[in-house]
Amino acid sequence: MSTINCTRNGCKDVFHAFLVKNANYDGELEIPCLNSEHQVPNRLIPFSKAIHSTDTDAWVHFYEDDAKFERIWNQPNKYFSILKKFNGVISPDFSVYRDMPLVMQQWNIYRSRALGHWLQENGICVIPNIRFGDSRTYDTACCGVEKHGVIAIGSHGCLKLLSERGYFQDGLRAVAAKLVPTTIIVYGTAPDYIFSEYKTLGIKIVQFDSDFMLSRKAVSA
Repeated sequence: MSTINCTRNGCKDVFHAFLVKNANYDGELEIPCLNSEHQVPNRLIPFSKAIHSTDTDAWVHFYEDDAKFERIWNQPNKYFSILKKFNGVISPDFSVYRDMPLVMQQWNIYRSRALGHWLQENGICVIPNIRFGDSRTYDTACCGVEKHGVIAIGSHGCLKLLSERGYFQDGLRAVAAKLVPTTIIVYGTAPDYIFSEYKTLGIKIVQFDSDFMLSRKAVSA
């Protein structure tokens, strides 16, 4: 890991370099590092609801359409005071689609880590979100994340189709082998046919229903 910091007087910070002030970097792509987190969320609330919520006894997540939270990248300072009120944050889940150019997938992983680092630097508890595409992204998806900590993943929309399920299983297996987490926070379903092997290894699986799952339960109640 290396430390890189560069300031240029008189230049507008169009690259949001302030987000990675004091950061350490990991891997050939120099992905910003996050400090290990060991707290486990009590509840989750999506960012789009958190910005208007008065119930702050929860952790903020970004497992929703990118359009609903792209604003935090564009204007992070605007939302800091809101996020600070909550128990913690799962770092942003910018999309990593396999049909995106690889450099864009890597860029979105970088953005998630950069925002996560900035939030940690300013006193907010952050659990790293791990998002991967195909095998080309596995190493990058783990960059900047310490071993033996708590990580979060989103399974919503990844398991219904057999073709998508295979990519999810392969990626999760690679991530778990590299990071050896103590706990995996799962947003969405966490079926035993996928997660039992991690439970056997002593990894704690903490599952939270997606908003879609909760809405379906409310309708059927």
